Amino acid sequence: MKTADLFRLDGKVALVTGGGRGIGKFIATGLAEAGANLVIASRKMKNLEAAAAEIRQACGVEVLPVACDVAREEDIDALVKAALSAFGRIDILVNNAGATWGAPTLKFPLERWDQMFSINVRGVWILTQKVAAVMKAQGGGNIINISSIMGFRGSDEYLHPAVPYNSTKAAINALTMNLAVKLAPFKIRVNAIAPGFFRTDMMAYIETPDFKESHDKAMELVPMRRFGDVDDMKGVVVFLASDASAYMTGHVLVNDGGFLAK
Repeated sequence: MKTADLFRLDGKVALVTGGGRGIGKFIATGLAEAGANLVIASRKMKNLEAAAAEIRQACGVEVLPVACDVAREEDIDALVKAALSAFGRIDILVNNAGATWGAPTLKFPLERWDQMFSINVRGVWILTQKVAAVMKAQGGGNIINISSIMGFRGSDEYLHPAVPYNSTKAAINALTMNLAVKLAPFKIRVNAIAPGFFRTDMMAYIETPDFKESHDKAMELVPMRRFGDVDDMKGVVVFLASDASAYMTGHVLVNDGGFLAK
């Protein structure tokens, strides 16, 4: 196979959670540009419909938007059913949907801790288990979890006052490696991407005048001295979703401008 062909996803079906905006939209766009048809899911249908229309027009692929709260198992069941009804298979699953919520560490409310684990870990597991069963039946597949550099380290209170977040992403790293071993006999690969600071709606606050100090301190931590953007994510996810990474499984690929190297 020629090198360029290794990266093509023509005829594949990719399901991307949190696909209506931010990193999820970056990911969905990259997969579509490589030829994959899409199912994109999130809680807000308005964002999904706008993203779906934009991607269809730009890439000429089929895009199905499905409203889904990954904290609700019944929503996950409906999402998988909708994907199979529309396309008959799921070749690529990207578990991108996630949540964060900030509060002082010593006053962090338990209900928010539980909420973040419910979305960032429990929801990922439930959807992955259901889709992996589909992939096993169809002869294989590819699962990509979106982790974070915060899954490898602690974070300063001024920059990231969301104490459960790091733990949820560390759990995703461990789940990725564990499932890679357990699902390999079924020809299912499982990898993860750990992004650093990306220019998304979730991170937009740090570029406002009120957070200039936090922005400047964040940039001091990134050797490349910039935020990641859409093209910085598209190539990485297409690599992991395609035959270009066919011998990789159980890997957490850090995409952070050198943050963890410093």
